[in-house]
Amino acid sequence: MAFAHKASLSPSSSPPASLTAATPPVKPVFVRALATASVDPAMATPAALGRHAVRARAAATTLAPAPLPAGNGGLSVAKAMSRARDNGMTAFIPYITAGDPDLATTAEALRLLDACGADVIEVGMPFSNPYADGAVIQASAARALAAGATSDTVMAMLKEVTPELSCPVVIFSYFNPIERRGTGSFTAAAREAGVRGLIVPDLPYTEASVLSIEAKKNEIELVLLTTPTTKAERMNEITSASEGFVYLVSINGLTGARPSVNPHVKDLLREIKQVTDKAVAVGFGISTPDHVRQVINKVAQWGADGVIIGSAMVKQLGEANSPREGLKRLEVYARSLKDALHAVICTI
Repeated sequence: MAFAHKASLSPSSSPPASLTAATPPVKPVFVRALATASVDPAMATPAALGRHAVRARAAATTLAPAPLPAGNGGLSVAKAMSRARDNGMTAFIPYITAGDPDLATTAEALRLLDACGADVIEVGMPFSNPYADGAVIQASAARALAAGATSDTVMAMLKEVTPELSCPVVIFSYFNPIERRGTGSFTAAAREAGVRGLIVPDLPYTEASVLSIEAKKNEIELVLLTTPTTKAERMNEITSASEGFVYLVSINGLTGARPSVNPHVKDLLREIKQVTDKAVAVGFGISTPDHVRQVINKVAQWGADGVIIGSAMVKQLGEANSPREGLKRLEVYARSLKDALHAVICTI
């Protein structure tokens, strides 16, 4: 995920009509903080994160799968990525934080991003200590929590919106909210809400087996992350187990925009493509259309199947003076990135 410079507004852009009504205030909610120790999600050990009780908790909270909601065609994340690749396109995967500035705006943003051509949309579950994220997403999570967003209210919002979308939604959540609810309960609720994928940035591969089992029961694709410091043997295991796509974190450190894309991405993509034919999406540090061009300029050689843009999207909503203006900015920015992706592909 990444953020970018301030986008200009298009005079012809107009916000969705449903945003003209004010959103009623909700009571704030406080979430227990997670310890701030940062770990490489690919290499951390069970002892490092202290998750000894996860299996017992999961077994106690497993629910029977609910029927998938109608309306989104049942398109899986893997199929959405394949559809983009089959059309000769690099998938556009925007990220927004649920509940920032409020859930009504998030719902409209999801509809807008879908209309702008998103292939997959990541929805961040607000958490009190998103320590893998930079200042932009940390601030957005704090605003969402202050506005009263909870996992229940986010799921309720998604349940209403996902049947209207043509692309699948993936929840991006730290492990703490999932563990507190129970892995079985969380994934069952996600399924009922029409969610098709799940990304957990602080869950190490060695601890992912229980969540993976519960996700499969509920037809949720668990997307796993690999980083520049992931060892070759572990990278092979991660790419083999990941579903939907493989998430390549392009840099070490917090999310946020950088002046250039890590040149090591090319080598990392080649290494991953040597061991899997699954789609690979690049995230963290991609912000402007020029950055997108850098990543996909030699897509045939690099093999990037998708680009993930997070902080840049969140910034459009977070820096706006009103939800109405934020959605305008989001639309302008999303269309500029989608156009950049299309333009570069057409010149290859």
